[in-house]
Amino acid sequence: MKIEEEIKQEKFQDLFHKVVLNVRFTGNWFYNEISRVLKPYGISEEQYNVLRILKGQYPNPSPLQLISERMINRMSNATRLVEKLRKNGLVSREVCPENRRKVDILITEKGLAFLKKVNPILDSEINKLNTLTHEEAETLNLLLDKIRN
Repeated sequence: MKIEEEIKQEKFQDLFHKVVLNVRFTGNWFYNEISRVLKPYGISEEQYNVLRILKGQYPNPSPLQLISERMINRMSNATRLVEKLRKNGLVSREVCPENRRKVDILITEKGLAFLKKVNPILDSEINKLNTLTHEEAETLNLLLDKIRN
């Protein structure tokens, strides 16, 4: 569906304003779809992002700063997200032996098992949303990277 139909707006200030609205709307749409899939598991998209970051670092622990730097939504409160994951047994927090001011965060076996269970479901949902060819996806990625540069 066209952005004009989605937000019920026929005219835009200019083509570039339309692009910004379209990208923001589509980003929120993806966020909502991912959140819908994760909701039955009692986890938010941001918490899932933290788990994926920690899995990428596994078996090495990660400081909170590394997690914050790699978050998709950098406005997320990484400390709060990690604490929720810790309470659910999906991550552990340990004071770094070399620097007591630093806290090391590690995904647990339960967290790894959770990702192993949820990733295929999420991948399947994302694939359902895929209406682009491989070439179109490459072009879109290049264009989005160009906008941020």
